[in-house]
Amino acid sequence: MDSKKKVFVSGCYDLLHSGHVEFFRQAAQYGDLYVGIGSDETILHYKNHKTVYSEQERLFMVKSIRYVKDAFINQGHGVMDFLPTLDIVKPDILVVNSDGGSEEKRRVCEERGMEYVVLQRDPHEGLAARSSTELKKSPCQLPTRLDIAGTWIDQPYVSCHAPGWAITISLEPSFEIRERCGLSTSTRNIIKSIWPYQLPNMDPETLARLVFCFENHPEREDGIISGAQDAIGICVPGLCRHYYDNHFWPLRIETCEDETVLQWLESHLCMIPMEPRRHGCSVVEGKDITKSKVEALAAAAASCWNAILARNLDDFAATYRASFDAQVAMFPAMIQGSVQQYIDRYSAMPDVLAWKMPGAGGGGYLAMVVTDTDDFCRRHPEAIPLKIRRSGM
Repeated sequence: MDSKKKVFVSGCYDLLHSGHVEFFRQAAQYGDLYVGIGSDETILHYKNHKTVYSEQERLFMVKSIRYVKDAFINQGHGVMDFLPTLDIVKPDILVVNSDGGSEEKRRVCEERGMEYVVLQRDPHEGLAARSSTELKKSPCQLPTRLDIAGTWIDQPYVSCHAPGWAITISLEPSFEIRERCGLSTSTRNIIKSIWPYQLPNMDPETLARLVFCFENHPEREDGIISGAQDAIGICVPGLCRHYYDNHFWPLRIETCEDETVLQWLESHLCMIPMEPRRHGCSVVEGKDITKSKVEALAAAAASCWNAILARNLDDFAATYRASFDAQVAMFPAMIQGSVQQYIDRYSAMPDVLAWKMPGAGGGGYLAMVVTDTDDFCRRHPEAIPLKIRRSGM
């Protein structure tokens, strides 16, 4: 083929996948490849949904593919939104997929003296066929969170007795995230109703505040205010601590994305699945919140943060356990049903150094500090290793 010919393709490329790249590779065999990309506005009106990636992100990704000579955001509208881009590129060939062709596109080619080429949707050799429609049916890639220490301090009826930090990590959904199991699935489901596939690319703290406000709207029927640690723990990547003092939103948020610290945490944390929290059970029933108990919770969380940054395993395990003991002292119903049986079983193992219930407790998972996560998970197939979400993931 004449490599000097200009070849043009157009599409949304919102969930960019190997099928798109293979299409670009095949189209580039006809000449220098130029790509028109549907704008955010066009996709919103034509497909009736917002894009997962903004038009500038999609433009950057498409331009970065080696088969692409250049790319543009189409300035037109509807199915033929690429017509203004044709005036810029002046291509010799228009290439479409077999399910993207039309008589209207063929007629445009005839009017402009362009060749019209239809390609079949064939995956690259050795790869599975991909389509954006199928990807949208795949499991949700939204993160969840694990609270490390200081849980409950994000409620003003707790922090009014003494201020303190809550510590969370944002987790990749590398395992099945079950409902009512202490991993903030209610907040995650709220996020999913707005952004079904992944978090938008924006400032994490601003995003967390938006999620918190959306979840705790004024007309919420149950009258319960969900703690901010859930929205922050999910939306803010890496290791995070947030300081509460008799308010729903923290006064300060601090993060750590030091790779040595995150890898160290991953090498010492895992979870054991248990039965979900029973419907109708109340973990706040019988609560006993006093100044001394909240001060113990706050002190444990502050020490836990320092132990993590120092990568001191003994101190981390001791403060992790101390935080949980302080929580249970205030909310004894966190341990109910079969929870104590799991604690008794795993706490007796020599390589289990500390344990806690994620979230409000009452069931779900037993989150443990162990001497070596990989070794423990090899010997206990029921154990779940954790992957901390980094920025950009």
